[in-house]
Amino acid sequence: MPNTNPSHLANAADPLLVLDNVSKSFKSPGGGLFHAVRSVSLTVHSGEIVALVGESGSGKSTLGRIALGLLQPDVGSVSFDHQRLTGMPPEVFRDVRTRMQPIFQDSTAALNPRKSVRELLMQALWKQPGEGEARCLRLLEDVGLRPASRFIDRYSHELSGGQRQRVSIARSLAMEPRLIIADEPLSGADVSIRGQVLNLMLDIQRSRQVAYLMITHDISIARAFADRVAVMMKGEIVEMGSAQEVLTNPQHAYTQRLVAAVPVLGSV
Repeated sequence: MPNTNPSHLANAADPLLVLDNVSKSFKSPGGGLFHAVRSVSLTVHSGEIVALVGESGSGKSTLGRIALGLLQPDVGSVSFDHQRLTGMPPEVFRDVRTRMQPIFQDSTAALNPRKSVRELLMQALWKQPGEGEARCLRLLEDVGLRPASRFIDRYSHELSGGQRQRVSIARSLAMEPRLIIADEPLSGADVSIRGQVLNLMLDIQRSRQVAYLMITHDISIARAFADRVAVMMKGEIVEMGSAQEVLTNPQHAYTQRLVAAVPVLGSV
């Protein structure tokens, strides 16, 4: 069912992440330019959940990497917590970036196989080295890996897919971020794991009031998770509004096709 918790929008007047007219192009094999993102503006407010939806190749992951500072836009700017990130000196950016953390699609690739869960979390706690093992154990408990002592010395290959994604979430929480950018975090997971991870992310939002930019191709996830939805097609945002408005009464033909493609229970 749609996310209707009014506390998510309590800080809606406070813009946290602001993408202002950003564009990004890449050289294509033929020597031309591929325009991955075209003049996109998007805002995520404090405590808000925004779903960025679209099919593969729509540009949504590129936009997420621009927001994280992993890619620089060709034009436009990115601001976070009222600070302009575009052109910010690296030493300043590193400190600001700790308050904006990613969760990536492939938890296997995201976790260094040579490091234990303890080492992965301690690496994320570089600004608070004195907190040590006790903080690592609390983080694992917070994401449902209980008892934490059973998991802290394991390596990624010793964990299930759902457990690896929970470790990824714990690592993202280590620096007490204000915003998490999650790029297809449920892609490839079976139905039971998807439900568990989605519920965990909602619990974290409610308890910590962290904001999310959820990048997904799955309309059903946007419907269950988001306060607002932005629909991306061929590098542009073609429709944006509350999840209720966009997903129950889509205006753009592309959004209508995405919504129509979602299976209806009992229809097959």
